[in-house]
Amino acid sequence: MKYVMDSSVMVKWVLAEPDSDRALRLRDNLRNSFHDLISPEIFTVEASHALTRAERQGRIAIGQARTLFVDILTTPPRSFPFQPFLLRAIDISSTMRVGVYDCIYVALADQEQCELVTADTTMVRALRPTFPFIRTLASFP
Repeated sequence: MKYVMDSSVMVKWVLAEPDSDRALRLRDNLRNSFHDLISPEIFTVEASHALTRAERQGRIAIGQARTLFVDILTTPPRSFPFQPFLLRAIDISSTMRVGVYDCIYVALADQEQCELVTADTTMVRALRPTFPFIRTLASFP
C-alpha cells in the first residue's frame, strides 16, 4: 500500500509519544517493503524542527535531536521535490485557511491518489471533510 506520510508520524519513530507503536509498525512495514511510504522533501526540515523543539521543551536532552534525526534518515520515505506542489498547496491553504506546509502533503497525496497519514489531529479536523483521503495515525492497528 502506498501512503504519504507527514513528519508528525516520522518523529514518533524516535520519540515516545501517543501512537508511537503504530508509527513504528509503519516503519517496519516500510523496511520490509510492505508499504511504499512517500513524503515531500520538506519532511526533513519539519522533522528537524520538531526534534529541536523537543529539546527546547526539555523532553529530550540538548544535542539529542541530531542523533534522533539521523535515526529517522536510516529509513526515509521515498522523497518528492516539494516545488511542483506549491501552487496547489497555496490554493488549498488559501481556501481552507491551513498552513502551506500541511497542504504540500495533501497536494502530493492528491496527485499520487493515495492516503495521507498524519498524527496532526488539527490538520485532520480542518482538511478531512474536503480531502477524505487524510487518515489519522491512530486509525492504524
